Amino acid sequence: MINRRKRKALYSAFLLVASVACLMSVLVIWLKTVFTLERRPILFGSTYMTMDNQYFEVLNAFIENFVEVNGDRLVTRDPASSQQKQNEQILDMLDMGVDFIFVNPVDGRNVEPALKECRKRGVPFIAVDTEIYGQTDPVATVVSNNYEAGALIAQDVVAKLKNARIVVLYDNKISSTCARFKGFTDTLDESGFPYDIIYTASGTTLLHETMVEMQKFLDMHLDFDVVFAGNDPTALGALAAMQNNNVLAGQLVYGIDGSPSGKMMVSQGLMEATSAQFPSEIAYEAVSAAYRYLAGEAVKENIIVPVKLISKDTVDSLTVMSWQ
Repeated sequence: MINRRKRKALYSAFLLVASVACLMSVLVIWLKTVFTLERRPILFGSTYMTMDNQYFEVLNAFIENFVEVNGDRLVTRDPASSQQKQNEQILDMLDMGVDFIFVNPVDGRNVEPALKECRKRGVPFIAVDTEIYGQTDPVATVVSNNYEAGALIAQDVVAKLKNARIVVLYDNKISSTCARFKGFTDTLDESGFPYDIIYTASGTTLLHETMVEMQKFLDMHLDFDVVFAGNDPTALGALAAMQNNNVLAGQLVYGIDGSPSGKMMVSQGLMEATSAQFPSEIAYEAVSAAYRYLAGEAVKENIIVPVKLISKDTVDSLTVMSWQ
């Protein structure tokens, strides 16, 4: 049986061991806190083909929020649809000391000189919303399923019209809108029905420039049944021109984005449908991939975010005045 003196000694030893263990636990927590607080904030850069498009404003806002939640910073540049200006801005961000760049190129081929400089300086980058072509591969490419976005619209057309005269408005320099157009035409071809593309404007993505292109077509005084637009601003520009010329007569006008403005037009019956993108998910995937790469983890090279068709039958179940 242990006497009182031995019990006291054992108890003292237990307290000492417990105190040391507790101290070690506190020390570990303290070290983690110190390293977290003293870590230099990561400086991210982002650049989009234009900020004159609400989609890119929203996408960037999501990216900025995810970055700042982690205690880091984001600087953003707007090249206003100029590839030369975008290349210069990327070089400026490199001179600022950015650690990582999110790139949405004006022209996926001619952004190459700036990206080569990124590689030279050891600054990684991710392609966001559209592909980059050339010798300099991004860490990852995060895009919507653009082919499917066009295919969903074609499926809707086929379900409603067995033949149609179609106006196409998109930009053939942007890989995302090209993929949408291909998904649209491939699906129409697979239907076996006689669809005729009677007019194509292949250099437009913004509302005002689309109004000009659509006006050129309307001045030809040709009958048409469908407008396929590469994004929602393009669809809204086409609608504005049609309204100005009093030619809204049951044509099916389609956009791609799922923007609040696009959903409102669908709700009002002016647009037939829009294939919705999910900028919050694209931003999350892009930022997650960036942090994984910076942590030395493996990153999937191609990340494709699903899309969804929003029509008059489904728009009322969504929040019209915000992005999904």
